[in-house]
Amino acid sequence: MKKLALVTLVFLVLQTPVSKAQTAKSKVMVMEIKDEIDPRMLRYVKLALENAEKIKADYVVIDMDTYGGVLTDAKEIVDLIMDFKKPIWVYVNSDAASAGALISIACDSIYMSPGATIGAATVVEGAGGQAAPDKYQAYMRGIMRSTAEKNGRDPRIAEGMVDERIVIDSIKQEGRVITFTTKEALKYGFCEAQVETIQEILKRNKVTNYELETFRLGTSEKIIAFVINPFISGILILIILGGIYFELQTPGIGFPLFASVTALILYLVPYYLNGLAEYWEIIALFVGILLLMAEVFVIPGFGVAGIAGIILTVMSLVLIMLNNDFFNFEFVPMGDIIRATFAAIGGISGGMLLLFFGGARLTETKAFQRMALTDQQESSRGFSVNTSTIDMLGKKGVSHTVLRPSGKVFIDEIVYDAFTRGEYVEKGESIEVVGIEGVTLRVKKSIG
Repeated sequence: MKKLALVTLVFLVLQTPVSKAQTAKSKVMVMEIKDEIDPRMLRYVKLALENAEKIKADYVVIDMDTYGGVLTDAKEIVDLIMDFKKPIWVYVNSDAASAGALISIACDSIYMSPGATIGAATVVEGAGGQAAPDKYQAYMRGIMRSTAEKNGRDPRIAEGMVDERIVIDSIKQEGRVITFTTKEALKYGFCEAQVETIQEILKRNKVTNYELETFRLGTSEKIIAFVINPFISGILILIILGGIYFELQTPGIGFPLFASVTALILYLVPYYLNGLAEYWEIIALFVGILLLMAEVFVIPGFGVAGIAGIILTVMSLVLIMLNNDFFNFEFVPMGDIIRATFAAIGGISGGMLLLFFGGARLTETKAFQRMALTDQQESSRGFSVNTSTIDMLGKKGVSHTVLRPSGKVFIDEIVYDAFTRGEYVEKGESIEVVGIEGVTLRVKKSIG
C-alpha cells in the first residue's frame, strides 16, 4: 500500500506542470510592414521587436505589403530580424518587392497569399526609377546571397532578383530580374505555403492555443514618424527662424520664442531617436546658430562669423536628415540628398521671405495681437507714464549702438531703449522716433 501511495503521489506531481503547460497560451505578435522602408519603418521594427521581447512573444508574424525603400534601412531591419531569438514568419499578402524581398528572405519562413509577388530587388534611385550604379547593385547582391544562404534558400535565385545579367536555367533569362508569383515561389523554395490569413499560418505550425497582438505605435511615436519627413522638416526650420525674428521684434512676449524652441526640439529629437542625427551634427547646428547670433548682436558689420554661421547651420540641417557616416555618402541615395537640401534651403528661404515681406504686417494682425500683450498703458486710462518718453514722437537723434533690430539711441543727451521694424541701423547713424511702445522707442533711419 505504501508503494502504491508513493507511486500515485509521484504521478500527480509530474502531471501538474504538464497540465499547466498544456493550458498556457502562446503569445503571437504581428507587426505590419505596409509602407516604404525608411528610417520611420526602421524605428517601427525596432520598437516592435523590443515589444515582442517585453511581452515574451513566442512567435512574431510580419504582415508584409511594400514596394521597398532605402537599402541601408532595409539592411538594419534584416540584422534585427536575424538576431531575434524567436521564430519570425512573414506573410506576404500582396507585394514584397525590392527591400521587402530582402526582409522576407531574412525571416524563418515565408508565406504568401494567392496573387502575391516577391522579388524585383534591383536598387533604383530617384523618382524616375533608374537603376543605381553597380556598387549599389553589388552590395544588394551580396546581402541577398548571404541572407538566402543563412536561411537555406538558393543564393543564386536571390541574386537573380537583383541582377538582370544573371542567367539561371529554366528560371531566368538574361535581361530581366526575378519576380516570383506565389506558385513560382513555392516551386523554387522561396515560400513555405500559400495561405489567406495569419491564422492559417499559425494552424500550419500547430499553434492552436494563442493570444494574438498587433503592435501599434503610440501617439508620441506617431508624431516622431510624422516629423521625419523633409517637407515637415522644412516647415519646422521656417518656424525656428520666424520665432526668433518675432521674439526680437517684440521682446518679452514669449510665444514666438516658445514656438521656435518647440520647433527646434521637434526637428532634432525624431532624427536623433532614429539614429540619423549624430552628436557632432547637433553641435555643429548650435555652433552655427551661436555664430549668427554673435554676428547680429556682438560683432559689427557682416563678416567671417556670419558666413561661417550660415554655412554651418545649413550644412548641419541637411546632414541631420541624412543617414551618412561622418560625410560618407556612399550608400545614401542621391534623391535623399536632394530632398534634404531642398528642405533645409527651402525652410531658410521661406523664413527670410516671411521676415522681409510679412514681418511688420504679421505683428499688427489681430491673431498676433491676441497672442502678444499689445495694450497701451495710457495715462488717460489711469496708468502712470514715464515722463522721459512723453512727446518723443518725431524727435531725432543718433543710434548709440547698432540696432539689429533692438539697441539704444541717443536723443537730447539721453540714452533710450529702441528698436526698428526689421531695419538695420549702424552705430552713429541718424534716427527718428516713429512710435512709442511702453518705455521703448520705435525708430527708423532719418534722412537729412
